[in-house]
Amino acid sequence: MSDIDVMSVNAIRALAADTVQKANSGHPGLPLGAAPMAYELWANFMKHNPKNPNWADRDRFILSGGHGSSLLYSLLHIFGYGDLSMEDMKNFRQWGSLTPGHPEYGHTVGVEATTGPLGAGMAMAVGMAMAEAHLASRFNKEGYPVVDHYTYVLGGDGCMMEGISYEAFSLAGTLKLSKLIVLYDSNKISIEGDTDIAFQEDVKKRFESFGFQTLVVEDGNNLEEIAKAIAEAKADTTRPTMITVRTKIGHGCPAKEGTASAHGEPLGVDNVRALKENLGLDPEKEFYVPQEVYDNAAKIVEKNQAAEDAWNTMFQEYREKFPEMAKLWDDMHNPEAAKALADEEAYWAIDDKADATRNISGKMINRIKEYLPGFIGGSADLAPSNKTNMSEMGDYSAQNYSGRNLHFGVRELAMAAIGNGMTLHGGLRPYVSTFFVFSDYVKPMARLSSLMGTPLTYVFTHDSIGVGEDGPTHEPIEQLAMLRSMPNFTVYRPADMMETAVAWYYAVTSQKTPTALVLTRQNLPQLAGTSKEALKGGYIVDDSEKAVPELIIMASGSEVQLAIEAKETLKQEGVDVRVVSMPSMDVFEQQSEAYKEQVLPKACRKRVAVEALSSFGWGKYVGLDGGYVTMDTFGASAPANVLFQQFGITTAHVLEVAKEVLAK
Repeated sequence: MSDIDVMSVNAIRALAADTVQKANSGHPGLPLGAAPMAYELWANFMKHNPKNPNWADRDRFILSGGHGSSLLYSLLHIFGYGDLSMEDMKNFRQWGSLTPGHPEYGHTVGVEATTGPLGAGMAMAVGMAMAEAHLASRFNKEGYPVVDHYTYVLGGDGCMMEGISYEAFSLAGTLKLSKLIVLYDSNKISIEGDTDIAFQEDVKKRFESFGFQTLVVEDGNNLEEIAKAIAEAKADTTRPTMITVRTKIGHGCPAKEGTASAHGEPLGVDNVRALKENLGLDPEKEFYVPQEVYDNAAKIVEKNQAAEDAWNTMFQEYREKFPEMAKLWDDMHNPEAAKALADEEAYWAIDDKADATRNISGKMINRIKEYLPGFIGGSADLAPSNKTNMSEMGDYSAQNYSGRNLHFGVRELAMAAIGNGMTLHGGLRPYVSTFFVFSDYVKPMARLSSLMGTPLTYVFTHDSIGVGEDGPTHEPIEQLAMLRSMPNFTVYRPADMMETAVAWYYAVTSQKTPTALVLTRQNLPQLAGTSKEALKGGYIVDDSEKAVPELIIMASGSEVQLAIEAKETLKQEGVDVRVVSMPSMDVFEQQSEAYKEQVLPKACRKRVAVEALSSFGWGKYVGLDGGYVTMDTFGASAPANVLFQQFGITTAHVLEVAKEVLAK
């Protein structure tokens, strides 16, 4: 290994240690141990260009062990990403800093994914590798490999302990994603001590069983050994690769090396000095990177710029030679493409017959696929029930990466993370699906969707006690309130075909917000009053005679029908009632105060909320004088019509509660 390589690795280590020490907060252990493998990858293998961080054919790198963010920031700084300055390094973990405690996508240039929840980065990397394989299969022509890049992900023992890694890598092996390379920082230390207390499995054998090529680097400081392993990984064109790299957490710090205390606390001023002395660095210099290191990185960047220039030349020739493919590329990389659906009559065509919104959603999916060539998605082994299959689009598999129907297996958590990874990759508009009650499995990765602003669509079916005989384990109650409570996450629970079309339109045109579609198993009638006004989240579906009604009944999904039926009875009794459909509280809250007052005038305090789910969250609309027809207990196992009767999700009960409210 050359002097400049050793100097660069040690500069990264020292900078990462200084960064954590100044903040008096952070995780120095991973950066000190993993610096050699990260540097070797970035310097000699990874195809990336700091001058154009969004180059479509760049290699992707995800630090799944996001707590080691000072390693990633040190690399980004030295290689010149986004002018990440030394001052930014000094502001690690501070308010408004470009160097937050864990990497945040969209916040720091060069960060490919938000990581922190261990294992999440591993699964998102699988999604990126799946996206690369799909796009390559559709676009590459002989002599024109316009999509030809690798996905690298680095994580440690914690990432391997998390179940999401099992889920994601099992699928990656099945799909033979040969351009996925996992760097396993194996230091046998976690927060509580030696990993033997809770983690003694043979990880290498586990990956072999998944269908990975498995390689081992015994000395994590040996750059030549690391380079050989990465080269061998890239040479295997039939399997993904996992490289176990044996390291010492906190490497180079005499008092902390190999100990649990190196994981999540600053080394201490004296220990940082000792680290630098041990690495042959000047202990008096803080936040110091030798000019030779910057110069070496600049040469690497020049080489990578030349690689992008060559790609750009090839891509221009490709566009001229294959104009139809150029148009397809542009369409698939156009975030505004779905807005064309607004004017497509065929998309908005409404059937008259009663139908389940899950079935209607399936129809919308098969309409959307004709307009969005990057539309791709599937289910966690529930496509026949979720109605998420796209006809004539083929199944994505190791034998057919061009298929647009994804089969995730029974892996809800990894499915959501993979969907995030595919969205982050670019060029695709993914959706994922499962039963609504299993949104509990999905939620941690849905939260990452919200944090990152990835507009992934979640299709959740079987949305209430309408599930019936499967019983309370499969009947969602609190899940809608859970998702509605999440910042930057839109939930639509449509009442019929028009509202389902609106919900899908909103989802595929969203730019920075994920969307959940919550859909029924049971048939619902097509309602006369529903309209594109549902794009406002809440709207008047059946109005009162007066501008300020005597009573407002609010509902979503299957219960809108009950609200309308109750209104008709109350009207005959001389009560002036307005029915408001609230398919999306999230979108309704984004409307102007004037619009919200128009729909829900403050002067009308007598209100009833109707929803076959938890009452939680309705209080801001119901107020102190209102009432609820909701579910605040778990369900039961019985036919759906029996359950609706037994739990009072009926027109009769709506009338009963309405009269109680009117009598107050």
